[in-house]
Amino acid sequence: MQSNSDTLVTVLNSSLIHEIHIAQTLLNSYGIRSFIFDENLMSTIGTAFVEGYKLKVNSADFKKAKEILETLEEESY
Repeated sequence: MQSNSDTLVTVLNSSLIHEIHIAQTLLNSYGIRSFIFDENLMSTIGTAFVEGYKLKVNSADFKKAKEILETLEEESY
């Protein structure tokens, strides 16, 4: 049986893949592993059908990851 800490949850949605990669690199620098979902859809079915990309983290890391990404967002304004 899988524990809740092994469950992946979405921490960021974006229609721009470079934003997802920047966020993934930032989280990685804090020791948080993340996974990109839907990245290969663009090459499979084309950009017109891709509504966005998802960056997911383990549920145990969600709160910390969200705080890190919100800090980044605040600094960009």
